[in-house]
Amino acid sequence: MSSIIQLLPDHVANQIAAGEVVQRPASVVKELLENAVDAKATDIKLIIKDAGKSLVQVIDNGVGMTVTDARLCFARHATSKIRQAEDLFSLGTKGFRGEALASIAAIAHMEMKTKQDQDELGTHIIIEGSKFISQEVAVLPKGTSFAVKNLFFNIPARRNFLKSDTVEFRHVMDEFQRVALAHPNIHFSFYHNGSEMYNLPAAGYRQRIVGIMSGKTNEKLVPVNEETDIISIQGFVCKPEFAKKNRGEQFFFVNDRFIKSSYLHHAVMSAYDGLLKDGSQPSYFLYLQVPPNTIDINIHPTKTEIKFDDEQALYAILRASIKHSLGQFNVAPVLDFDRDANLDTPYHYKDVEAEIPTIQVDGTFNPFTDDKTNQHYSKATSGSSGYSSGSSSSSSGSSYSGSSYSGYSKRVEPTASWESLYVGLDVENPESIESSPFTFENEEVTSSLFDDEEVEQATQKTYQIHRKYIVSPIKSGMIIVDQQRAHQRILYEQFLLNMTVNQAASQQLLFPLDLFYSASEMKLIEELKPSLETTGFVFDESKTDHIVISGIPVNITESEVSQVIEQLLSDLQDGIPANSYSQNDTIAKSMAKSLAVKTGCYLTEKEQDNLVNGLFACKDPNISPFQKPTFITMRVEDIDKKFAL
Repeated sequence: MSSIIQLLPDHVANQIAAGEVVQRPASVVKELLENAVDAKATDIKLIIKDAGKSLVQVIDNGVGMTVTDARLCFARHATSKIRQAEDLFSLGTKGFRGEALASIAAIAHMEMKTKQDQDELGTHIIIEGSKFISQEVAVLPKGTSFAVKNLFFNIPARRNFLKSDTVEFRHVMDEFQRVALAHPNIHFSFYHNGSEMYNLPAAGYRQRIVGIMSGKTNEKLVPVNEETDIISIQGFVCKPEFAKKNRGEQFFFVNDRFIKSSYLHHAVMSAYDGLLKDGSQPSYFLYLQVPPNTIDINIHPTKTEIKFDDEQALYAILRASIKHSLGQFNVAPVLDFDRDANLDTPYHYKDVEAEIPTIQVDGTFNPFTDDKTNQHYSKATSGSSGYSSGSSSSSSGSSYSGSSYSGYSKRVEPTASWESLYVGLDVENPESIESSPFTFENEEVTSSLFDDEEVEQATQKTYQIHRKYIVSPIKSGMIIVDQQRAHQRILYEQFLLNMTVNQAASQQLLFPLDLFYSASEMKLIEELKPSLETTGFVFDESKTDHIVISGIPVNITESEVSQVIEQLLSDLQDGIPANSYSQNDTIAKSMAKSLAVKTGCYLTEKEQDNLVNGLFACKDPNISPFQKPTFITMRVEDIDKKFAL
């Protein structure tokens, strides 16, 4: 019987391995940017077209490669980062597997140009699907340039699974931001379809964060700084009032490598315990430095998951350091309400030694000399006499002396004051005093337009239970309405009607609103602007980092505008639907979810009636916009069965 096991060709093995390393254009961006950082570059440029589907190019001014290294870097498991297995526990670079370039070259058209500083000429290599097309000598600047074109050209199934350009561009933006935030000492620039998205000069952590997010981010940041034997924590957390609905601005960096850790995220959330609204997520940019031998990075090809040796200690230190920062900068409230703020000691005084105060002593002073004794006595005597004659409002001990009391009785004449009230009255004959009749505004009215039998007492028709459900009696029994889902259905149909049929009404603002967002969020808002205008929003202008709103829909308050747009951006993070109806439907659902009355909100009797009547005036009152039941019906027969023996 012939053997059936055979060794796969290299190009087939590379295509299989590429499925783990390269999932979308953002994966190519991540690998190439990290290689540029490992090459000790100080200036890195990223150029993409069509969200990376047509072109991903990374140009750096790093150390470059020799002719041999340029050819060998496309082989599998070829790397300059490690030499032996023990090096995995002392990694100082981003990559170490030696799989990225081989995997990318197997599924795309790749062009590389590289040159070292001491060489006169560089190397130009072209590869298509793991096949070397050409290798030439060329005149090049110092550094390396990788151009990846037509990604997944030989795997059409993978290319068909890619999302829209908007979604893929957002993933590319995320990867660029993660690398740029981790290395503020490197100058990064980013171009998409010929337009500049970012130009970030080398700066500090705060300047890099502000440059990537927006200009208003600076006022939101609270610095965190803690040094211990097992971990060093630096970075910033945002104030609780600037918390968002989504988790877009949450970054952990361990040894300058972006990671995802739900355990450490829980430590941050516990530090904000009691400071955040329900469903809000704080923004944070935390840089952790730990010994390389205490972490394990070799878990997943994306290298975003890390195992720590002592996670419990890191959890406690991270939580305590964030709590300390929030309290230090008076972000978290204190319990001592009678505390005098003037007695607070600044935090930077903790290392300052106390200084001995200078004391001046009068060596000639003698309290037993006759001159000073007589002088003090005369002053005290004159002071007490003046006090007794002129002061009448003091409560000190001297006020009870004889002279003081007599002076007080001479000033006040209570006899004349009370006798003047009774001038002209015959006190000896009280019956002669005539009293006028008194009238009161709150006198009870006993008359009525109708007889008591004809007055019909108004009865309450709806009842609210636990500030969550509304009970309304009907002929066959009663209905129990979920107030939040019912309001979502009402608002959803109103918004959808305004966007498709009616002309939405808009209320003009006296002072326009300035709302600041990141570059990726601004790009999404620009695409949503026509649909938002049909709901009643009026946009004055849009800049690179903020929008100006001068009009809002009539059923939205000014304080809810930011919440509505944030919820909309969160719901559309996976992309905007292609057709207009799906886009309007998504926007109407998102706005209805943001503005609907929440569970726990008290409703008056009139509000309850309006909610129930509005629900049954909808086209489909049975379910909410998110396909959940809005009410249930309980018949009298069902209630009778509950009481049956």
